[in-house]
Amino acid sequence: MSEKKSLTVPALSGEQSLNRYLSEIKKFPILTAEQEYMLAKRYAEHEDPEAAAQLVTSHLRLVSKIAMGYRGYGLPVSDLISEGNVGLMQGVKKFEPDRGFRLATYAMWWIKASMQEFILRSWSLVKMGTTAAQKKLFFNLRRMKKQLEAYEDSDLHPDDVTKIATDLGVPEQEVINMNRRMMMGGDSSLNVSMRGDEDGAGQWQDWLTDDRPLQDKTVADAEEAEVRHAMLLEAMDSLNDREKHILTERRLTENPQTLEELSKVYDVSRERIRQIEVRAFEKLQKAMQRIAGDRLMPTAA
Repeated sequence: MSEKKSLTVPALSGEQSLNRYLSEIKKFPILTAEQEYMLAKRYAEHEDPEAAAQLVTSHLRLVSKIAMGYRGYGLPVSDLISEGNVGLMQGVKKFEPDRGFRLATYAMWWIKASMQEFILRSWSLVKMGTTAAQKKLFFNLRRMKKQLEAYEDSDLHPDDVTKIATDLGVPEQEVINMNRRMMMGGDSSLNVSMRGDEDGAGQWQDWLTDDRPLQDKTVADAEEAEVRHAMLLEAMDSLNDREKHILTERRLTENPQTLEELSKVYDVSRERIRQIEVRAFEKLQKAMQRIAGDRLMPTAA
């Protein structure tokens, strides 16, 4: 029996080694769909560490690409990549190849979740919250302020607050609080006087109250499931009514109907129902891959 070849992830100790790291990860080959499927099956069925290593190293470039989209938050890219690699490993661990999706489509949610949690931890002296809506606000506020031509270092106009809150589906007070927190530039002291006026303006901490219960961490499984469900609903719009019904009754219910039962509903043969089911599933896969591709890169800050 031949000895297995060991694969290791290149070390990334700081910004000075970033260029070397980016150069080294290009040496790992990109897997074909068939290679990826076979490796994922090996890991899922036998927990083969070599298979897992190949899946991880072939996607290190994806992690780096996503990390570059979060550079605007003032954190070392090397740290973002390291956090993203942890998320990638979690994605590989939970990946189910028989669902018909590529690993990159699935793992990107784990990668982005790890990076976003790291950014939130690094920015917060007080808990800013880690719900999906709060994350969306944090990671889109800069972009929307630029679109509205709002000043980066000042309070938002009430009309701008209303528009941002409406577009992102969050309370207006959360927009105000988040903007003031980000104006401080990260982990500044909360005892600093606003606008340098010791007597009139009060301190920053007076504006950062939050009565909601604190969350220790985001439940990544629940968030990922929510995202996939939203993608599925969006992708279902690519099907006609008959395809939706047949696919739902055959694959998306706890008690699937038989081909015979559906053939009677539509007065066609069982083979015709099977053909419609296969075609609908293929259309659904393509639609979800397209949607996932559109969401692959995070919005630049």
